[in-house]
Amino acid sequence: MSADTPRRIAILRHAKADWPDVADHDRPLAERGRKDAPAVGLKLADTGIAFDLALCSTAVRTRETWKLAAHELPHRPKTVYEERLYDASLGEIIAVLNEVSDEVSDVIVIGHNPGMHALADALAGRAEGDALARMNRSGFPTAALAVVTFTGSWKSVEHGVGTLVDYWTPKDHG
Repeated sequence: MSADTPRRIAILRHAKADWPDVADHDRPLAERGRKDAPAVGLKLADTGIAFDLALCSTAVRTRETWKLAAHELPHRPKTVYEERLYDASLGEIIAVLNEVSDEVSDVIVIGHNPGMHALADALAGRAEGDALARMNRSGFPTAALAVVTFTGSWKSVEHGVGTLVDYWTPKDHG
């Protein structure tokens, strides 16, 4: 694949987590999260994107979200549990993306807010339809999914590089 290969990044915030008396990293999904995660998996399957790579935070709630969502996909991508995605800043998330091999065309990132919303917002130099307005209006709730396309190397991922082509939340789709 060359540097002008079209690429897609799906940006997924973990589903609704519970608040038991455990460390933040160890918080599991709440009942609603266990319902929303497969729904986002079905939405991912509907996009028709055959992801090459999943980059998932090591937190329990992100791992559980990805396990339930990935179960709905026709093709399960290679998954890397990346501790740098836990509680990551926008710059840290972009640094992780910049390390992706150019052999990879489509990536899903499963992480946390405010980083996931910041990533979708920063990469979306343009947007199709009302996707950006809907994303900004909703504030990127749990199990929200944004899909951004861009052309170029993963090393070129930076502010404004992409187009927001899809935005979805479980609340939008009952």
